[in-house]
Amino acid sequence: MNIDKQNSFSVTDAENNFSKVLQTVDRTGSAVIFKNNHPRYIVIEFSESEAETIAADEEIFAFSKQLEEKNQIAYEELAK
Repeated sequence: MNIDKQNSFSVTDAENNFSKVLQTVDRTGSAVIFKNNHPRYIVIEFSESEAETIAADEEIFAFSKQLEEKNQIAYEELAK
């Protein structure tokens, strides 16, 4: 993930002006909060987190299908 300085905040800045963090999320889609000069938190819209979960589930199902096709003979032997 690329981090843009315009959408990053220190923990102190985020604590003191959380509304600015939320405005940044509304404008850019995310905000990154740094703690001890390292990215520690990401703030995104709730609907985006649901989309990420769905995408991850679809990737897992696709990978599972690939494994099933690749190892079909082994699965058939195990089923006996």
